Amino acid sequence: MNKLKNVLNTRIGFFSLAVVLFWAKTYFGYKQEFSLGVTGAMQQFILFVNPIATIVLFFSIALYFKKSKKAYTVLFLVHIVMSALLFANILYYREFSDFLAVTTIFGAGNVAGGLGASTLALLKARDIFYWLDLVILFGLLATKFVKLDDRLYKKRSAVAMTTLAVTLFAANLALAESNRPQLLTRTFDRNYIVKYLGINFFTAYDGYQTAQSNQNKANADESDMDAVLSYVDEHYAEPNPEMFGVAEDRNVIYLHLESFQQFLVDYKLEDENGELHEVTPFINSIFRDQQTQSFTNIFHQVGQGKTADSEMILENSLFGLPQGGAFTQVGGSNTFQSAYNILESEKGYTSAVMHGNVGSFWNRDNTYKQMGVDYFFDSSYYDLSEGNTLEYGLKDKLFFNESAQYLEQLPQPFYTKMISVSNHFPYPLDEANVDFKPAQTTDETVNNYFVTAHYLDQAVEEFFNYLKASGLYDNSMIILYGDHYGISNSRNKALAPLLGEDPETWNGYNDDMMQRIPLMYHIPGTTNGKINEAFGGQIDMLPTMMHLLGIQTKDKVMMGTDLFSSGHDQTVAFRNGNVVSPKYTLNGSDSYDTVTGQLIEEPSQAILLEQEQLKEAVSTQLSLSDSILHSDLLRFYTPAGLNKIDPSSYSYQNQIEQMATINNEAGDNATSLYYLNGNRSTTDLYQTNAPELMESTDSETEIKE
Repeated sequence: MNKLKNVLNTRIGFFSLAVVLFWAKTYFGYKQEFSLGVTGAMQQFILFVNPIATIVLFFSIALYFKKSKKAYTVLFLVHIVMSALLFANILYYREFSDFLAVTTIFGAGNVAGGLGASTLALLKARDIFYWLDLVILFGLLATKFVKLDDRLYKKRSAVAMTTLAVTLFAANLALAESNRPQLLTRTFDRNYIVKYLGINFFTAYDGYQTAQSNQNKANADESDMDAVLSYVDEHYAEPNPEMFGVAEDRNVIYLHLESFQQFLVDYKLEDENGELHEVTPFINSIFRDQQTQSFTNIFHQVGQGKTADSEMILENSLFGLPQGGAFTQVGGSNTFQSAYNILESEKGYTSAVMHGNVGSFWNRDNTYKQMGVDYFFDSSYYDLSEGNTLEYGLKDKLFFNESAQYLEQLPQPFYTKMISVSNHFPYPLDEANVDFKPAQTTDETVNNYFVTAHYLDQAVEEFFNYLKASGLYDNSMIILYGDHYGISNSRNKALAPLLGEDPETWNGYNDDMMQRIPLMYHIPGTTNGKINEAFGGQIDMLPTMMHLLGIQTKDKVMMGTDLFSSGHDQTVAFRNGNVVSPKYTLNGSDSYDTVTGQLIEEPSQAILLEQEQLKEAVSTQLSLSDSILHSDLLRFYTPAGLNKIDPSSYSYQNQIEQMATINNEAGDNATSLYYLNGNRSTTDLYQTNAPELMESTDSETEIKE
């Protein structure tokens, strides 16, 4: 014991203990929290040693301070910052199955609307372990078991530690390169970087990549658009003549179904008595309606931006960025050729977005101006009284109900997107709104997912009933789509038994298939609706919608193709580089037969060639999309007839007055539902069973009596 105490009473001894403790918790986190795809003895060894180099490097900063008090203080500060980074990545990974990018960290202020309860829901009892080493180190000093080393300290010892760190990293990198050649020169997968070089290196490397991207934007010029335009021209798919223009001049209402996955459609949950209960009966009826063009093999393609990424994709036919959220990183400064701008320029549409959360969430208030959104009704336009909100904003039944007053004022034709929030992780819902029993698995998140999905279904039905009663329904195309997964990959095995799958045999193919989302084009008055089995992604939604509205897209910069076209490209790119096609599903280094789900263990040369072509096609599509956003390339290209957007001309303050002025100036030419209804509101036609409103009505009655 005395020998140990003597060692710890030296700076190097205390420093070494801090390194060992931090390394132990980091390795524990790797094994316990992250799915890194580690296989073989070599990869296991690399994972074991990769935290050490960067820990020694950053901790060695403290050794450069001569005065002991400063040295120990700096060591603790570095330790706390690195611990916070590790723990933040652990929490982030539990929800997003991904690592924190630098842009996400610095853009945290723009994604903070309602994250508190989500964070609490992600905490686990074992999380104490990730802070225990700090408690131990502080306790050793506080109890004076270890005293500050006041002896003269030589700088060469600090240099020696830094040199050791660099040497260890060089050895680590050599091992990594031997197992994964060109690790840092290829378009990398974040899992690979963490697996081979560690989470601290990933953060530093990501910061370098971000800085390089900013430099690329400064150095870009018109010639950089040549490759993009060539791809768009070659990739273009002619519209299906039977579908082109079938919704021409109609209003477009996008219903953004938060965290809604395809498996929910037609799904019946079995209760403890063996009875089956349909989770989303109304959405199911729309999915199978003869007036609906529905799809069964559409995949979300979001990255770290999740909901905001889905908006970037469907509004621009451009992917989100490989790191961070595109809305927060480039949304407030880039040039866009968005659906809003195209519809306003070519057809005179009015545009609006409605969302019962703060306007700064995901930087929407700035990004929408860059995209040319006329009106943005955020939480400031809704009643957020106590009891009306959940973590991410206004409850869906209240949101759709209150949105009617804004919808009726919009000049027609209009293009609007309504973003629901109640079916959002961690899926809380107050008892008054629950009328569906949760599932019975070991994961409460999975259990409650069905409860909030049912609530969303009821809210959508109430909104449809209003559209029909008010007269908006017949002259609109209502598009329903899921923005991204609701159950993350880390929870899929808990869900598996409910889907008739064995958790023990669940694999990458199953994970990829779970990324399917519903997509429905509901066009009242049509009779040729059907369930389409074509493969596609959110990237294809913009050209599909434009062709349904009778607007040509050949000269527009879109990475996707029309889902109804015979020339539609059915190769689906995931943001992490995985690929799904009607024939093959490529998940990391594994490949599967998409039809059977069977792992292709020994692919022939012909199959390998086909799969390599799929990978190259996806890589090209993603990299060109990234170049557009990173370098703001659309500033160099404006299709004929597309208006130039002036973000400063948009204001999301006093919007009711703005619309009233426009309607008054239009006089007899006004086209809003409010005007066409004789300047009378239609909001009294909205019928809802939201208990919050019913309680309010009862209270008012009691007061009057």
